[in-house]
Amino acid sequence: MQASRWAQVWMIFGLLWFLLAIAFAPTNKIYQQGLMLFFWLPAVVFAWSARERFKEVWREQRWICLMIGLLATWGVISLLWTNAEDPSREAKRLLYIGMFLLFFPVFACGHSERVIRVLQWGGFGLALSSLLAMIKFYGLEHNAWYARLGGLGQLGHPILGAYVIGLAAVWLLHWLPRGRWMQAAWVLSVGFLGLFVVLSQSRGAALALLLTIVAMPLWCRDRRTVVTAIGAVVAALAVFFAMESLMLARGVSYRPQIFMAAVQMISEHPWTGLGLGGDYRVFADDLYFDHSHNLFTHVGIELGLPGLLLWCGLWFGVLWQAWKARDTLYGKGIIGMWVFSFLAMQFDAASLTGTPRAEWFISWLPIALASVLVWARAKPGACDKVAALPNQ
Repeated sequence: MQASRWAQVWMIFGLLWFLLAIAFAPTNKIYQQGLMLFFWLPAVVFAWSARERFKEVWREQRWICLMIGLLATWGVISLLWTNAEDPSREAKRLLYIGMFLLFFPVFACGHSERVIRVLQWGGFGLALSSLLAMIKFYGLEHNAWYARLGGLGQLGHPILGAYVIGLAAVWLLHWLPRGRWMQAAWVLSVGFLGLFVVLSQSRGAALALLLTIVAMPLWCRDRRTVVTAIGAVVAALAVFFAMESLMLARGVSYRPQIFMAAVQMISEHPWTGLGLGGDYRVFADDLYFDHSHNLFTHVGIELGLPGLLLWCGLWFGVLWQAWKARDTLYGKGIIGMWVFSFLAMQFDAASLTGTPRAEWFISWLPIALASVLVWARAKPGACDKVAALPNQ
């Protein structure tokens, strides 16, 4: 049933909605409603007919499945002591995450190349949003060139917007499309995405993107990625010298002080945490901050050391699964996305179970995409149909 043409069109639209409507939807409410209709609903409707696919994921990725189940269970238990205003809402958000993770095995249906194709188009769409954001911000609104660029829609925050755009640049760099015109669009898209990250002046996103590109030869091992890594270093040096005063003006933005204060908060409730969705503020250097600016310390504050260990088990389990598939095109892309996300979440991400938002791109999206690695390993050459092989 989920393999029928109408079902695939429904789910393709749903995935594109998740990737692009975060920038193009008029309001966040419309974005969330669209996810309900185009993303959550098909995951539920086709779950039973895709049960054999879930069994394959369970057989091949039992560790990840266990970590997800245990983390969700611990999160539900922590609702007994959370100070969240509405614990039932936090439980509902866990359900949304579960449906999000179910969607990808249902949609892929044994074909990892489907996911690559949609992500390629999603990357092109996010590149277009980057270009439109630059035209709007600097052209129509006449902001100074040194002002921090924000994206469209829900990507308006310079830091979180840069994380989404940077991640799109990473998956496009790994999955070069076939065809001369598609490759021309690919070059322009990667350029627009990279320029957006620079103009956002998000140092965490820029550093995560640079280090990911520099590290790409470790798992891609081809001439193109080596040339790309060298080019990225040269470009980064040029950008640094051109924007040195802007890059250094904000110092370290209290990140070391916030981290130490967050560690102290974890030590105050090491076994239980504050509970899922717990409200807290971090006091550091005589200032209050809304969150810990680090996803790992955020999990530790909310879910204690048990939750932090389960999250680490899940997150690094994804890397292990991707590394086992590093000889496949899909596996290489997942490794790149994992590396970028891991670096990015050290600097500002602090929402694990909130409603779908920009942070989901660097937390739940890599985990969800990892489920498709099962079929990437089973059909290692299938992705060649939609992505060009690099020169060896």
